[in-house]
Amino acid sequence: MPPPIVTLTGCSPFLCPFKQSNSAVKLKEDMKRIAVPPVSRQKGSCHRKLFGTSLQEMQQEGLSKCGIPTVVWDIVEYLSWHGLEQEGLFRVNGNLKTVEQLRLKYEGGDQVDLAAEADVSAAASLLKLFLRELPDRVIPSALYPKFIQLYQASQKCGLETSDLRDLLRQMPETHYCLLKYLCHFLKRVADHHTENKMTVSNLATVFGPNCF
Repeated sequence: MPPPIVTLTGCSPFLCPFKQSNSAVKLKEDMKRIAVPPVSRQKGSCHRKLFGTSLQEMQQEGLSKCGIPTVVWDIVEYLSWHGLEQEGLFRVNGNLKTVEQLRLKYEGGDQVDLAAEADVSAAASLLKLFLRELPDRVIPSALYPKFIQLYQASQKCGLETSDLRDLLRQMPETHYCLLKYLCHFLKRVADHHTENKMTVSNLATVFGPNCF
């Protein structure tokens, strides 16, 4: 004699297996949704902190190019092509929303096309933001007093190039490389001061607080 068929109340013995099968499928789908994060979260798993990270750490993690943080390299390359003659370069702030979007894309590991996704003001603001958020600025805090002393001495007796060179040699290699790269770029900016109105003095006013 076959065993009795156990059914749920009000459920046909022929429909119950079908309903149980649907429930099992739904449960599996729900479990997949729990186990696999949404696309936005998957991208976040590649999140890498660039802003607010030390230069040494970025170099160790392969986020530098020829000793220069890749984000800085990208911005300087873009500005060298598109921004040297723009009036008020580095003085006119970019759109905050655009700057934040660019920052998130860089930290999300996405490819960033500044020519398509930004403008000169936004790129310039992003560079200043990066420098400002370095844990230890381009000029390390330990060397602040020595740079100040050298500046004060130069006001009285003139600047000895050898003294400045000796002081620069005391900087960590990553900081020195970035400072040298920025100085070369800013000289090019100053060379176009007739168009962009950014003289050496104006550039110093902007970058002093971001580098020290």
